[in-house]
Order: sequence, then C-alpha cells, then structure tokens
Amino acid sequence: MALLLVQHGKSLPKDEDPEQGLSDEGVLDVKHIADAAKKYGVNVSCIKHSGKKRARQTADIFASALQPALGVQEIGGIKPMDDVASFADNISSGEDLMLVGHLPFMEKLVSFLITGSIARPVIKFQNGGIVCLDKDPDTDSWVIKWALMPDIR
Repeated sequence: MALLLVQHGKSLPKDEDPEQGLSDEGVLDVKHIADAAKKYGVNVSCIKHSGKKRARQTADIFASALQPALGVQEIGGIKPMDDVASFADNISSGEDLMLVGHLPFMEKLVSFLITGSIARPVIKFQNGGIVCLDKDPDTDSWVIKWALMPDIR
C-alpha cells in the first residue's frame, strides 16, 4: 500500500477569502503536479481530504487527473493540529490512498510513521507537493518512496 500525502495548494489570505480557498498560483501548481503524477502513472484508489476548502479544491484537482475509482471523500483527523498518533493507528493497508491536508499535520505524520516521533522532522512539504510513503516488505516499516514538488529550488 502506498500512502500519498499532499499539502494543499497555496491559498488566499483570510482577508480575500475567509475560507482560504486556493489562489490562482495554488491552482496552477496543483494542476502541474497532478498532471506530472498522471504522466508518471501514479494510481490511487481514493483521495481523502480534511474538509477545509483549500484541501477539498486540491483533492478535486488531483481527482480530475488521477481518476480514483472510489472518488474523493472528506475525513476527520487530518486537520493542522489533529493528533498524528491517533490517525496513524487507523491507517489500514490495502489500496493506494492519497490524503490531502495541512501543516504541521502532514510533516508530523511522516515523521511519526518513519521514526516513531513527531519531533524528528524527515521531510519538508511544499504546497501542492506529494510525498509517497510505502511499507518496506522486509521490515514492515514505512519509508519515503518518492516525492514530487512544485519548486525544486
């Protein structure tokens, strides 16, 4: 099972949009990464998001490109300050899954899954980027398989 983690695209400031939907730049960055993921043959069965507007919009853009069989769904437990350990306990193996959420949750989830601690950062997310985790079949440990980011500078 691959677990693809996405930080939502760049969003508008609250004074322009109280719900902080995606900015024009955010939409373009997410479309770029979604198209690249499609070209690389990335396949997910479902895309789940936090329910916040910017995460939902990001999930919808990825769904447009990747066409997940089970579509897009809102889930709880992946908002910025939600408990990573509780969420990690409920990750089930099976189909490849994409989660679209927020910082600091996404970075802490990767740290927790790989090191067992949220205090040990292992990767820096970018808005609209994907970090793919997978379980090593020999050790049953999570590893970073690849990452695809809008800005490589």
